[in-house]
Amino acid sequence: MKINGVNYNVTLRGHGDPLLLLHGFTGSAATWTAHVNWFSGYFTVITVDLLGHGATDAPMEVERYGIDRAAADLRAILTACSVENPHLLGYSMGGRLALRYALNHPVRSLILESASPGIADDAERLARRQADEILAVQIERDGVARFVDYWQALPFFATQARLPETTREQVRQQRLGNRPLGLANSLRGMGTGVQPSYWARLGGLELPTLLLCGALDAKYVEIARAMVKPLRRGRVAVAPDAGHTIHLEQPNFFRDEVLRFIRDSERRR
Repeated sequence: MKINGVNYNVTLRGHGDPLLLLHGFTGSAATWTAHVNWFSGYFTVITVDLLGHGATDAPMEVERYGIDRAAADLRAILTACSVENPHLLGYSMGGRLALRYALNHPVRSLILESASPGIADDAERLARRQADEILAVQIERDGVARFVDYWQALPFFATQARLPETTREQVRQQRLGNRPLGLANSLRGMGTGVQPSYWARLGGLELPTLLLCGALDAKYVEIARAMVKPLRRGRVAVAPDAGHTIHLEQPNFFRDEVLRFIRDSERRR
């Protein structure tokens, strides 16, 4: 699907109300394969390879990856799919994009998995931007395979070591399907260090919002509990014995919480 000059990989499956799933950094639509099989019994599930990931184009221009332009692309994708008002679920980087989209476009409900509204402190945001640039250079210099080895070894993902070896290998192979330019420019264009902070805008969200976090991911538990305070219709769900990647580490909890939340939000419309 060609959107604003970029070829996007977009898939639709199932029937019912639309549910758009947005993956995280180094992910792709394949992130959601097992969940699409399940959710498609309840929803029309839309998955997208975000810019620079999977089979979607990886433009040379860093500014093309900016979160505002990514949100505009999502709007155009949904219009092309004849979808006006989806349920929207985003994980990590995809969660930040989902929040940005929901702040400016109609959404039935919003589910953010291990996501944040950005960094409020200017100095901290600058430090993160500088760190992301170092990572971007590393990806371009060393290639995707070496970067994936580094990325998967971060303490951030330590809880995934308990997953079956076949699952870990599937995740690795999916990550290896990305390109150096796409990953590097995603960090430069849509990393947490360059996106605006949306903390001050959370109180303006009127829609039902679910904040999912893993009990073993202390940083994002704290973020979720801070985020929910200004939300008018928000709640937090903490997945037991899970880290950052709840949909992978606790898939049944993830599915049950999402389905329950959407059904409850529809009853209250």
